[in-house]
This record gives sequence, structure tokens and C-alpha cells, in this order.
Amino acid sequence: MQQEFLIAARPDLQSAREQWLKALAGERRLSALTVDAYERDTRQFFQFLTGHCGGAPGISDIKDLRPADLRAFLASRRSGGAGARTLGRGLAGIRSLLRFMERKGLVNAAGAAALRAPKQPKSLPKPLTAIDARRVVSADGQLAEEPWVAARNAAVLTMLYGSGLRISEALGLTGLDLSSPSDTVLRITGKGGKTRLVPVLPVALQAVAEYRKLCPYHLGPETPLFRGTRGGPLNPAIIQREMQKLRSALNLPETATPHALRHSFATHLLGRGGDLRTIQELLGHASLSTTQVYTGVDTARLLEIYEAAHPRA
Repeated sequence: MQQEFLIAARPDLQSAREQWLKALAGERRLSALTVDAYERDTRQFFQFLTGHCGGAPGISDIKDLRPADLRAFLASRRSGGAGARTLGRGLAGIRSLLRFMERKGLVNAAGAAALRAPKQPKSLPKPLTAIDARRVVSADGQLAEEPWVAARNAAVLTMLYGSGLRISEALGLTGLDLSSPSDTVLRITGKGGKTRLVPVLPVALQAVAEYRKLCPYHLGPETPLFRGTRGGPLNPAIIQREMQKLRSALNLPETATPHALRHSFATHLLGRGGDLRTIQELLGHASLSTTQVYTGVDTARLLEIYEAAHPRA
């Protein structure tokens, strides 16, 4: 969280904002990434208000915010290159802060509630093909020179594709996880502190076992399972860079990212007859509507095959 002296706001508004951020993390149990994003969005909003109001804003300056004030903020962010998704999240954070303050009798949040969020572009996840996904997670296909690092990368990528984990969830595993061949199910705590059970394929167990055998560091039960080259917790950026190298080596599109392996997991399950409710549970989605986007992916793939193969297409 940013230090207070970096926040362009008066002490009363700073204090209210800090209470709100603590409530998000504690009472509402939002993920650290979401809280960080809301912190950044509201800080940018206060910086905008500093110019908009002619000085650092206090509670009195946002007590009766009008939709026009918020539209001006969104317009300034859009001119700075922010897209619709970023603007929508920013508005959601501001609304949340104002509702929190309204419940304490400090402001009127009606102006923010009346403003329509920016229209979100409809974009489908871009999974890898099943063949490309297998090439990416293959132990033989890893590019790292040190055998234990190559085994580590293969194990992480296999967990993303084989169990549909987010990269943060895979790197959050401890030495106690997957320490036995009988560990065929993982209990994962995902976004918002929600817990789910995910199966672990034999190929993933084998990849992790190979990494354990080669890893030069002691993998204690309470310490991170996946380590960096100096023995500390593995940074997600390392896996992202490895994926970038694989994209180049395997001639994959720019959309082939670690998170695309999670999309591939869901899309390939759906294509093989998996039902949406089960896939929703495996991915840890709070809403079925979030999972339904994969029906669009699968339909798009079917149309591609049809248009390429049908004699009259």
C-alpha cells in the first residue's frame, strides 16, 4: 500500500480511504491484487481532484460528487490511454469507497451510482490448441539450461494447464503440497479467499516429482514449493519470461501467456464434453456467467473448422 505522503488528499479523506482499504482486505476478503488495484485507482482519482478542485481534496469536496465530476475523471484517464476495462474497474473502486463513506454518513454516493460504467468490449479468451499446450508444458521442450530449472518450469506450466490454476495459485503451493503420489486433489484458495478442490493429473504429479528430485533447495512443508535460482519464492515474472521464450521458439502467437494455459484448460474440457457447472467449480469462478465465455470460444473454434473443411463453406 502506498505511503500517505504520496496521496493527494487531506487527512480526513486519507483516513476514510485507509479504513475502506482495510475493510476490503479484512471484512470483504478481496484478493491482495484487487485491493492494490483499488488503492491505485482511488489514488489517481484524488490526484485528478487536486487539479479539478484547485487543491488536495477532503471529504467536503467529495460529499456531493456529481456524475459530471466522475465523467471528467474518466475522460482524463481515457486521454491517458486507459481502456474500458481499466476505467470500469476504476469507477467500481470509487463507487465502493463512496458507498463505504455513505454508510458512515460522510458523503452522498448517488452521483456515482447514477453514472453508467463504460461499455466493456466483448473479447474471448484466446486458448492454445491442445497440441501447442502439450508442447509448452513438455519437459523436453523447456529452454532453461539448468536441468532443475527446466524441470521447475515444466512443473509450473503443467499445473496451469492440467489443473486450471492461476499463476499466483500455482506459486502459492508449499512443500507439503503434492509431496506424495497419493496427492491427486489440491485444496486451492483463490480470489476472495474462496476455496475449491482441483484434481491433479498423473502427468502433473510426475512433473512435480521430477522437479523435487532435482531441486537443490530443501522444500519444507511450510515453505514455497517452487523456488527461484537463489532459493527464494519463484517470481511470476520468471514464468512469464520463460513463456515468452517458448512463444518465440515454438512460433506461438503473442496471446500464448501463462494465463492462456488456464483458458486452454477450460476450453479443452468444454470441447471434450465437460459441463459448465463443473468447469466453473474447477476454475473457482463466483458466477457462471464468467465461465460461459468459454462457450463462445468453443463455438468460434467449431466455426473455424466448419469454414475450413466444409466443401460449400
